[in-house]
Amino acid sequence: MPENRENNKDRNDMSEPTLLNNEIRDWLMDCGLFDQLQLADFAAASGYFSISTVAEGEAIFREGDAGSFMCILHSGQVAVQKTGPDGQVITMATLRSGRAFGEMAVLDGERRSATCVAASNCQLLNLGKDSLEKMLNDAPKIAAKIIRALAVSLSKRLRMADGQLAAQQV
Repeated sequence: MPENRENNKDRNDMSEPTLLNNEIRDWLMDCGLFDQLQLADFAAASGYFSISTVAEGEAIFREGDAGSFMCILHSGQVAVQKTGPDGQVITMATLRSGRAFGEMAVLDGERRSATCVAASNCQLLNLGKDSLEKMLNDAPKIAAKIIRALAVSLSKRLRMADGQLAAQQV
C-alpha cells in the first residue's frame, strides 16, 4: 500500500494554506493536466488531494480491485500490467511524470482494468472517490474543470489506442 501524507486541513478554511497544500498545489500546476485551472482553483483543489510515496516493485492497485482513488504520477515510473489468458503478466505501458491513472474506476465506478506497479520509486498525488464527491459538493466549478481535464486525457488515450489498433490491421 502506498504511504500517504494525508491533507488533514479543514477544507472549509482555505484562508491559510499549509505547507502540504502548497506542495500539492505546485504538483497539480506542474503535472500539465489542468491547464484550464486558475491559480485560485489550484489552491482550492489542493485540499482534496493527498501525496503518497511508493517503493519500486510495490503494487499501487491490482486488476479487478474496486476503484476508490486515482493517481497523478509526480515522479518515477509506473508499469501498467494486464494478465493474459495464459496467466502471463503483460506490461501494456510505462507511465512517466504528469500522467493520471486509475481515473477510469473513479469516474465510472467499475473495477480496475489493470494492475499498476511502481517501476521505480514514485511520488503520487492521490484523489479519492469520496474527495472528488466532496469537491463536487463544495466547489462544483473546480471539480467540473478537473473532471473535464481527465475526460480530455482519457479521450486522447482512446484516440491513440484506436490509431494503434488501426495500424495493426494494415
